[in-house]
Amino acid sequence: MSKELEEGLKLELDWNKLEKAVEGTKGIIPVAVQNADTKEVILVAYINQLAFEESLKRKMLVLWSSSRQELWVKGLTSGETFELIEARVNCEQNSLLFVVRPNRGGICHTKNECGEPRNCYYRKINLETQELENLDP
Repeated sequence: MSKELEEGLKLELDWNKLEKAVEGTKGIIPVAVQNADTKEVILVAYINQLAFEESLKRKMLVLWSSSRQELWVKGLTSGETFELIEARVNCEQNSLLFVVRPNRGGICHTKNECGEPRNCYYRKINLETQELENLDP
């Protein structure tokens, strides 16, 4: 991924992400991840049955990496892991909401100027110009 995509201020939505994620992958659904303390949505990812079962068993955030096609224990290498507090399902049972508590810090692989991990939704779209505004530089 380019630094410009992750840090830049130009809006470049990936309209084909789900199409790419599903290619070669069966049985995944989206999961929104919310911080239990701030109520902020900090990530939207994908989960399959195995990742779901591991999340419940471990009581921590385990996802399915659509790019690597493998289980993804969020924060395992960085130490930024997340305790699973609550799991919810939508009315059609085709997406989940995980309420989590960070064990140490933010969730994103990008970092702000202080070197701290951000939450993934750190840029706001200006509704007039459609430019991005960094809320956590």
